[in-house]
Amino acid sequence: MTQRRPRVALVTGGAIGIGRAICLRLAVDGASVAIGYHSHPADATMAEINDLGGVALAVSMDVTDHESVARAVGEVVERLGGLDILVNNAGGLLARVPIAEMSSAHWDAVVALNLTSAFSCIRAAIPHLGEDGRIINISSLAAENGGGQGAAAYAAAKAGMIGLTRAAAKELGPRGVTVNAITPGFITDTPFHETFSTTEAQRAMVAQAAVGRAGEPADVAAAVAYLASRDAGFMTGVVVDLNGGSYFT
Repeated sequence: MTQRRPRVALVTGGAIGIGRAICLRLAVDGASVAIGYHSHPADATMAEINDLGGVALAVSMDVTDHESVARAVGEVVERLGGLDILVNNAGGLLARVPIAEMSSAHWDAVVALNLTSAFSCIRAAIPHLGEDGRIINISSLAAENGGGQGAAAYAAAKAGMIGLTRAAAKELGPRGVTVNAITPGFITDTPFHETFSTTEAQRAMVAQAAVGRAGEPADVAAAVAYLASRDAGFMTGVVVDLNGGSYFT
C-alpha cells in the first residue's frame, strides 16, 4: 500500500495572530505548513512548529502582487511536494477612513489586500489542488454587519470574499475541492484590534457576545482545522459565523 505524503498547507499572513494559530494547529494535525509572510518575520512561528516535531517552511510573499503569489505557490509545491490546503488569512483594515474622506488609493489598497489577494492565491493554487483539496477564506463579521466606523472598504472587501468563496466552490466542487469562509468577530491577541479598536470598544464587543467572552486565535484555528480536514468533504460554499453569538444579541 502506497503511503500518503503529509498534506501540505499554505497559510497567508501566517506569522502572527490568527495566522500563527492556524499554522500551529494544522501542524499539530499532521500537515506540512508553509507560512506565508511579508512584513512580519516567520522565524518564531517556524521554530514553534519545529519544536512540535512538525515540518514548516517560511515563504516570503506579497499577496497584493500576482507574480509574488505565483512564485510563492510554486516554491511551496517544489519544496514540500504539493499543495492540499490554502488558507487565505492575510488582510487588514489599514486605517479607519469615512467614505466621504476616503481616497481612491485607500480603497484600492484595502480591496487589493483583502479581496484581490484571495483571488490571486486561489488562481495560483488551483492547478495543484487535487481530490480533497481545501480552500478556507478568512473573511470577517464586518462582511455581514458593515464593520465599525471608517471600515467601509474593509467590510466591502470581506463581503466580496464571501461571493468569491461561493463562486469558487461551484467551479471547484466537481474536482473534489471545497471552498469555505469563516467570519470571525472580535478576536483578541491580534494586531487588528490592538491597533484599530479602543479598550472601550473591545469591552463593548465582549458585552455583545452571547458567550460572554472574546474569541481567541485558537478558536479560528479550530474551525479552519475542521474545514481543512477530509471529514469536511461535503461542506462547501459555507460561511461559518465565528463570533460568540454577538450578531444576534
